[in-house]
Amino acid sequence: MTGGRDVKGEGAKASSRARFLLTGALLFLCAIFVALGTWQIQRLFWKLDLIARVDARVHADAVPAPSRPDWGGITRENDEYLRVTATGTFSHDKSVLVQAVTERGAGFWVLTPMRREDGTTVLVNRGFVPADRRDRTARAEGETPGTTGITGLLRISEPGGAFLRSNDPAGDRWFSRDVAAIAAAQELTDVAPYFIDADATPNPGGLPIGGLTVVSFRNSHLVYALTWFALAAMSVGGAYLVFRSRKRPSAE
Repeated sequence: MTGGRDVKGEGAKASSRARFLLTGALLFLCAIFVALGTWQIQRLFWKLDLIARVDARVHADAVPAPSRPDWGGITRENDEYLRVTATGTFSHDKSVLVQAVTERGAGFWVLTPMRREDGTTVLVNRGFVPADRRDRTARAEGETPGTTGITGLLRISEPGGAFLRSNDPAGDRWFSRDVAAIAAAQELTDVAPYFIDADATPNPGGLPIGGLTVVSFRNSHLVYALTWFALAAMSVGGAYLVFRSRKRPSAE
């Protein structure tokens, strides 16, 4: 009889200890979920602020593209999609084609070095050409000689390549607009660490087609925040049910 009571008491203590540990674990998870949800809310406001600033840059009056003294201070967060102008002479013989998929279908971006009056070079994405017009002779009309002025959006270099596809400078196969790699392959010097997406000003002959820059930002932070807060609420609910089960009288 005494031994039975001891076993029963030990079982009750073990059960109570397990419920206590489970309740604590659920509340700990709740704290983690709340922290993650709060972080996502912070990221949401950061993203909304970034979108507003980029939108202001895109629609602002164009300013001269950054010169050499300003190159070191250029950042993606503060400068990408800034509307800029540049003047110089295109080196069409050193253009490279970068694979692209646009609203006009698959084809290539035409990146051409522009030699500016200060002696520096900036790569200009002059626009899109379809795959059947990739040969230079098929778009020769658009290669205007002499000094040219362009307006467009400042873009940050895209090093490495695209998803599962690395740039192949030796084979002249490009999947991303990697400024440093293109400059090295084409033996360019004093090259700006950014490139410019030309606007929709028509080129002679209609090619390349500029102004196809897609300015968009994925913004799923609110969905993520709601998911984390929902998990936090479920954790609290689970902890309450476990705690409440302690007060239920055991069956005789």
